[in-house]
Amino acid sequence: MSEQKLVVQKYMEAFSRTDHESILSCLTDDVEWEMPGYYFHKGIEAFDKEIENPNADGHPDIKVNRMIEEGNCVVAEGTVTAKLKGENNIDAVFCDVFHFRNGKICKLTSYVMFKGKVA
Repeated sequence: MSEQKLVVQKYMEAFSRTDHESILSCLTDDVEWEMPGYYFHKGIEAFDKEIENPNADGHPDIKVNRMIEEGNCVVAEGTVTAKLKGENNIDAVFCDVFHFRNGKICKLTSYVMFKGKVA
């Protein structure tokens, strides 16, 4: 597996544990994270604030089904489920586009489609 794919794998595994330190270690200080139609964050501090859903009850279950790499880009496709406080849960599919600079993620675009009810 390539170095960039290993970074994406580390990032995804850390996200499944809600491990801020490990997630942030994969990022450049000026990282950009966009979920079109939902948010755009610039900088590692803004990214850190978006890691946890305040309504979460535990850690998300993230499964990467495929990773494709070309140049300084890795695309990861998969599913995410998460239990939320109350009766609603997250059940979604995603396609994340990771851009790299000097071995770290400098830009992430997350395309997410929710399959069920979301709180």
